[in-house]
Formats: sequence, C-alpha cells, structure tokens
Amino acid sequence: TVADLKTELAAAKANKTPVMLDFYADWCVYCKQMERETFSDPQVAKLMDEMLLLQADVTRQDDADKALQEHIGIPAPPAMIFWGADGVERRHLRLLGFMGPEEFAPHVREALQ
Repeated sequence: TVADLKTELAAAKANKTPVMLDFYADWCVYCKQMERETFSDPQVAKLMDEMLLLQADVTRQDDADKALQEHIGIPAPPAMIFWGADGVERRHLRLLGFMGPEEFAPHVREALQ
C-alpha cells in the first residue's frame, strides 16, 4: 500500500539505505523474465544486496494496487523505482519493462551512489 511504502522509505532513509521497489504481477511475462534472467544474475544479485528490496505484487489490481501505481506514476508492471540513501527518488533511473543483466547491473550501481 501507499502507507506501507512510506513507512519503508522513512526507515530506509533513517538507516541511510538505498531502496529499489519492484512492481510485479503474476500475469506479467516480463516480470517473470526479470526474476529469472536479471535479478538472479550473480553480479546483479550482489549489487542488490546493498539495498532494501521491496516488491509490490499488483497481480490483483485491486484498489490498493491501483492507488500505489498511481502514487508512483507507473502504468503497469514491470517497473523498478529507486531511492538513494538520502531518501530521494532517483527519477532518472526509473525502469519500465524488461532489462537484461548486462544493462541492469550498471543501472543498479548508479542507484547505489
């Protein structure tokens, strides 16, 4: 939910921890491809270990799911949203759609800076 996200982001900011929010749905083919090919890549996994990883499962597309998507401003999954250790969203790093590990690893590295 939007409230859950705000709580998690506030805690991460207090701990100076970068955050990645992954919008996922069971019916999303590219979401499953990201998990299978990109997130499981050893280089990507190592980088992602340095951040708080949140996943919004918007499979049901209920009111709470739609409100969260609207709050963030994404049309549909897959989408990866990043916040720095300062709690500020790195809007230029937003990803919509599939990205392979070779392209994704440098992207995550930049999010960690």
